[in-house]
Amino acid sequence: MKKRSNFLEILIWSLMLVPLAFLFLNWAELPDRVPIHFNHKSEADDWGSKNFLAGLVLFMTLGMNLLLLAIPTIDPKDKIANMGSKYHQLRLMLALFMAALAVFIVYSAKAGSLENSNFVNVLVGALLISFGNYFQAIKPNYFLGIRTPWTLESETVWRKTHRLGGRLWMVGGAVMCLTALIHDPVIRLTLFLGTAAVVTLVPVVHSFILSRRERQAA
Repeated sequence: MKKRSNFLEILIWSLMLVPLAFLFLNWAELPDRVPIHFNHKSEADDWGSKNFLAGLVLFMTLGMNLLLLAIPTIDPKDKIANMGSKYHQLRLMLALFMAALAVFIVYSAKAGSLENSNFVNVLVGALLISFGNYFQAIKPNYFLGIRTPWTLESETVWRKTHRLGGRLWMVGGAVMCLTALIHDPVIRLTLFLGTAAVVTLVPVVHSFILSRRERQAA
């Protein structure tokens, strides 16, 4: 178990270093002003310095990982720590997502355009599928999962909300991946944002309804 934990930690940190290495190798070829925002047509509409891009990549990789390492130590109920290897597997998924997204951002900044923008749809969709699969393993806490006033108030509401949320996120993630096949950027973005709204709002409303029923039955 110890060897597996060490291997997982090495893998996470290795993934964090990939975007930094990619940025270093392409640093000289990056223009002084790089695109940092693109509109719905994948056209650059805002620019920043190379140093801003470097800071963004650092935050997305090393900064995010350090934050995730600190969370179990400040969790007042130690729920995160009690998740054991499940939490670190979630860290690995997020590290993979952040590393891939950071590399894509640097690549797009170098190209000067958001080429293959549907890659982001697939990446976010894959993250939702992965996290949705783990939802039922997440115990009530203040940092991870669907944290509403109603899920934090009742373990039963938390469990039932995450059961629904996990399935919804997996289906929603699959839909997001499929939107990458749509050529029209406006339709693709609309479906992507609509799916994101559904997987976000439905569990929140569901937790409220469950909590209300629980209070009425008491």
